[in-house]
Amino acid sequence: MSKFNHIKLDNFTAFAQLDQALSPGVNVIIGANGTGKTHLLKILYAAAAITTGEDREKGFARKLLGVFNPYQARMTRLIRRQQELPAAEIAVMREDGAKLKAVIDNQKADVKDVRVTGEKKWQEISLESAYIPVKEMLAHAPGFLATAAKREIAFEEVYVDIIKRAFLPILKGPPDAKRRRLLDTLQKAIEGKVVAKGEHFFLKNSQGELEFTLLAEGMRKLALIWLLIQNGTLLSGSVLFWDEPEANLNPALMGQVVEIILELQRLGVQIFLTTHNYVLLKEFDLRQKAGDAIRYVSLYRNEQKAVVAKASDSYAGIDPNVIVATFSDLYDRELARSLGGLGA
Repeated sequence: MSKFNHIKLDNFTAFAQLDQALSPGVNVIIGANGTGKTHLLKILYAAAAITTGEDREKGFARKLLGVFNPYQARMTRLIRRQQELPAAEIAVMREDGAKLKAVIDNQKADVKDVRVTGEKKWQEISLESAYIPVKEMLAHAPGFLATAAKREIAFEEVYVDIIKRAFLPILKGPPDAKRRRLLDTLQKAIEGKVVAKGEHFFLKNSQGELEFTLLAEGMRKLALIWLLIQNGTLLSGSVLFWDEPEANLNPALMGQVVEIILELQRLGVQIFLTTHNYVLLKEFDLRQKAGDAIRYVSLYRNEQKAVVAKASDSYAGIDPNVIVATFSDLYDRELARSLGGLGA
C-alpha cells in the first residue's frame, strides 16, 4: 500500500505552477469557480486508474485524454493559455518514491506524442480507485456502457468508469466489523439496500423496490458509496475522488456524509474531494478526531491571474477561505438589515 503524497504542475490548464504536498487521509480542495479543483482530482485519478484493470494498457497519457476529453482530442488544449504557450508538465509522487511524469509539447497535439516517464515503476503497485463526478450516473446506467463502447460520446471517462465500478459484484464472505458499521450507517441514511437487476439499480426496503430514476439524486450518491464499500472498491489502500459531495444533498445529511468520509479515512482510504459548501466544510472541523489526517487546500488566483495554492492542516488555518468569507458577508448583511430595522 502506497499513497499519493505530492503533485507538481507547470503550465497545466489554469495552473502556472503548483507544488503541493498531499495528506494520506482526507484532502479537501476549495476555491472559486475556475480555479482547477476538479482538474486536480482528474489528474490524480488518472494516475491511480492506470495501475489496475484495462487502464493499465491504456497508460497515463491516454487516461488523461479520456478524463479531460479536450476538444478534438488535442492534448495541447490542456496547456495553460498564454502568449508563449510553453509545454505543460505533470508530476505525481507516491510515498514509496515512485514518480509519474507527463510532458505535453506545445507543438504536438496527438496523445501519442505526450512524453511519459516512470510509468513502469508506477504500475508495480495497484491502487484501487473510484471517481464520483458531480452528476450522479447510476440512474443513467442502462445502455450507457454499450453506447460508450460503440459511439463517440461527449462524456469524460470518469462517467463510464464509475458505472463499471458500481456493477462489480460484492466481495465474498461477510464484511469485517468496520465495513459492516459503515454499511449499516449508509443503509440508515438511504433507508434500504441497493440491488441491481441487469443494468437497472433499485433501492430495496420494507416497502418494496424503488428504481433509481424515482430516487432523489443526493440519495443516489449515498447509495453509490454503499455499493463501492459492499463490492470492495473502497478498502484500505484504495483512493476515493469525490467532486462536490454536497451537490443535490439535503444539508441535514451533510454530517452523515462527512462522518462516512472520515470513517473511510480511518479504514485506510485516501480521499480527495472538492466543495463549495460551508456546512460540509464546517462538519469536518466539528467531527475531526485525534488521529484524523485532514488537509485543506485553498486554490485562488494571484495578481497575475494564475492559480496558486495554500494548504492548512486545520480548519482555522484555511486562507483564503472563499466559502466562509461568503457566509460571513451574508451574516453581516442580515445583521445590518436587522439593526437598520430597529433604528427605524
